[in-house]
Amino acid sequence: MRKIFDSPAAALADIVNGSSVAIAGFGVGHSYPNSLVVALRDQGARELCIVANSLGAGGDFRPQILVQNDQVKRLVLSFSSRPGLPSPEEEKIAAGEIELELVPQGILVERLRAAGAGLPAFYSPVTVGTPLQAGKEVRRFGDRNFVLEHSLPVDVALIRGHRADPFGNVEFRGSSAHFHASFAKAAKLTVVEVEEIVEAGAIPPERVGLPGIFVSRVVRTTTTHPAPKGQMGRRATDSNREYFGKPALSRSAMAQRVATMLPNDAYVNLGSGLPTLVAGHALGKTIILHAENGALGYDLIRDSTEVDVDFFDAAGNFIRMRPGGAVFDSVVSFEVARSGRLSAVVLGAYQVSARGDLANWALPGQVGGGIGGAMDLAASGSRVIVLMEHCDSKGQPKLVETCSCPLTAPACVDVVVTDLAILERIEGRFVVTALVEGFTIDEIKSITPMTISFADQIRLM
Repeated sequence: MRKIFDSPAAALADIVNGSSVAIAGFGVGHSYPNSLVVALRDQGARELCIVANSLGAGGDFRPQILVQNDQVKRLVLSFSSRPGLPSPEEEKIAAGEIELELVPQGILVERLRAAGAGLPAFYSPVTVGTPLQAGKEVRRFGDRNFVLEHSLPVDVALIRGHRADPFGNVEFRGSSAHFHASFAKAAKLTVVEVEEIVEAGAIPPERVGLPGIFVSRVVRTTTTHPAPKGQMGRRATDSNREYFGKPALSRSAMAQRVATMLPNDAYVNLGSGLPTLVAGHALGKTIILHAENGALGYDLIRDSTEVDVDFFDAAGNFIRMRPGGAVFDSVVSFEVARSGRLSAVVLGAYQVSARGDLANWALPGQVGGGIGGAMDLAASGSRVIVLMEHCDSKGQPKLVETCSCPLTAPACVDVVVTDLAILERIEGRFVVTALVEGFTIDEIKSITPMTISFADQIRLM
């Protein structure tokens, strides 16, 4: 049994044109198998179908380089674009040069896991009532509709681990496990790159995150790249938008307001963008933060000298685990999310409708988008809190009667916190329960084109 190869190039020499290749990695650049990605580019296989959460961003060593090298025919992704980060894949998709299938992050993981488990399909509550339901079988179980999703077997998986032994047993570290195990299990041929290859027995059996039976080839990482800075949504936290010539709440103040709404000992997931700021106001509270990449019970790191690149949240922020915290892979993380065990989910949005519909993954007419874990989280039945500015950067209202953006989930939003007001959905209708001091009911009405009412006693924010 020879699983250790001398180089990434040797391990990928026989990849053929037209292969489907699953490449694990999280966010814009966390724990991608960069050495293998560069080797696949140099190997030159064409007409590839790439399956990934995203292709990363920036640098000349993440999966985007396969698109730039004209090796990709089809993409299966959770993110094909990100706000403020133009990408080569987005341009080629829009030009019709690359086919795209967008899949919610948790369902992508589950489709690969199902393939590895020998299951052809499964029913899911995610995507019900959204454009991604189109053309799929829908069946009712109990009082809910579920969409039939098919497993996603692949020819090759490229993954990254911390250590591996000659039998192919892989140890992961920190919150870097995320997709690697599920991607590996779905593949006919799995190649793992690791920082260290150790002797058999050096990895304690209970620390094996992926048994060697799922691993075909092992190589050592040959190139080291800088860790991404992450911190999506944490910019300009103290800036204030103006409405009617008056300053609204800053981003930081909005996040602080959400943090005060979360009870102690609550399990809370924070989406990317504005919701990430809530973590900074959770310090000193017993709120237990959950991240889709596989972390539960953590705090953000403020001191860059304390960063450990293997510990990060779903927005790419570096984290420190609290005593009693846990790390795991994305399969477990989405079991937590979809099962309704979270006390609350805080998400950003492009739009929220009068009936509580959420739209936060694409703009009207956009080809592709960024779904991430939002669809899984919104379909969970957990309390959904939306944190967003009252109007967008062009002054267009984000609270609307009917969403014009593609839906993430129907009738799922319980509370909206904006830089002007708090709206709570009570008996199917949004009620304004708090206003920023200095703003009037009439002013709020004039920039909120949805059916709303106002509480008898309105608190000041």
